[in-house]
Amino acid sequence: MTQHTRPAYEYAYVNADEIHHHRYLMVPLLKILNSVQSQHSTKLKILDLGCGNGYLSNWLAQQGHQVVGVESSASGVTFACENFPNCHFIQASIYDLPLPELGDQFDVVLSAEVIEHLLYPKELVRAAKKCLKPNGRLIITTPYHGYIKNLVLALLGKMDQHLNPLWDGGHIKFFSVATLQELLISEGYRDLKFSFSGRSPYLWKTMLCSSCSQCN
Repeated sequence: MTQHTRPAYEYAYVNADEIHHHRYLMVPLLKILNSVQSQHSTKLKILDLGCGNGYLSNWLAQQGHQVVGVESSASGVTFACENFPNCHFIQASIYDLPLPELGDQFDVVLSAEVIEHLLYPKELVRAAKKCLKPNGRLIITTPYHGYIKNLVLALLGKMDQHLNPLWDGGHIKFFSVATLQELLISEGYRDLKFSFSGRSPYLWKTMLCSSCSQCN
């Protein structure tokens, strides 16, 4: 009898190089982190949820922060561990974090360009809350969607390209400011601060939201 094995469906990384979205995320992300840092006397302890190949985690560590990266992809964790020894990497799912190791100890939880890939985005913000210290901040970045941008895409005939259902492992959730705000507020986050990056106003590539789970 022929034995059939189930293929492993995971995002496969091929190296530890910069990923395209890092180029337009770093400047606004650094601005947010500098604002958070101004409230702390020591460098930040950051959890990078969905850290991919570790490139962004390493960049955060180069800024002087203590960084732990969590990634479900085995290839991503392998490249991260091999190339970025100044960070600590854990292979785990956002849906099943090792909370005894990660709970209640981070100043910042960062999840960059991850939430749009999740069937259950609420679980990300819930998991982040369990890992944050009191007054810690969750920073989420995700592609921006808004009425004007979507209208322009439709008029240019680029909706199929933008919302491509044939992209294996692609985006399955599409957030606007309103829907991301609704998600975070519904899970108890407050003091939401939005910023944007890439292209021109209202056609932005991505949005960044910093929020607090237990603000005084």
